[in-house]
Amino acid sequence: MFKYIFFDLDGTLTDSAEGITKCVQYALAARGINEPDLNKLRPFIGPPLLESFMNFYGMTEEEARFCTAKYRERFKDTGIYENKVYPGVPGMLAKLKEQGFTLAVATSKPVEFARRVTDYFDLTQYFAYITGPDFNGSLPTKADVIADALAHFNLAGTEKAQVLMIGDRRHDILGAKKCGLKTIGVRYGYAAPDELEEAGADYIVNTPQEILQAIKNK
Repeated sequence: MFKYIFFDLDGTLTDSAEGITKCVQYALAARGINEPDLNKLRPFIGPPLLESFMNFYGMTEEEARFCTAKYRERFKDTGIYENKVYPGVPGMLAKLKEQGFTLAVATSKPVEFARRVTDYFDLTQYFAYITGPDFNGSLPTKADVIADALAHFNLAGTEKAQVLMIGDRRHDILGAKKCGLKTIGVRYGYAAPDELEEAGADYIVNTPQEILQAIKNK
């Protein structure tokens, strides 16, 4: 039976597409790359930025670090607030906490930004722990972030059967599987068609409200 629920942030708790894609657009422009179509930048939502700049635009690590810094330049005061909570998320979190689950955020977003987002939307009250990388490159993969959350709660071995990871991208599912966790994939986020199925999500839901039912039935 699950006792701990770990949540991704972008695409799972909040719809952050506008802020993220506009900041990626800003960063690319600083490298002389003009991308007027924000929809083409949606694959940046979820994975680590450094990895995305290298994979999607063939950048060297040095170039990707430059773009990551430019991204954060716009994100820290503007892009971070081009964001909104998915309908039903606060009620879902409140219900899970009332039912005795311990909740945590495990995100690839820098943890300082993640805490500012949860504070801004009054979501911090629901979480016992919020983790993500720092600005110096700690916890570079989703598996590293999830492992940090597990370590915080001193969960290892068979105790990991008490933990469920919920996210919207393949990185959430694969990172959780690497750590030995069961997963719920959410379709309302930013996954491409069949992405969650191909990553091996144990359960898939269409709305935040369905998360409650999925947990109840497992």
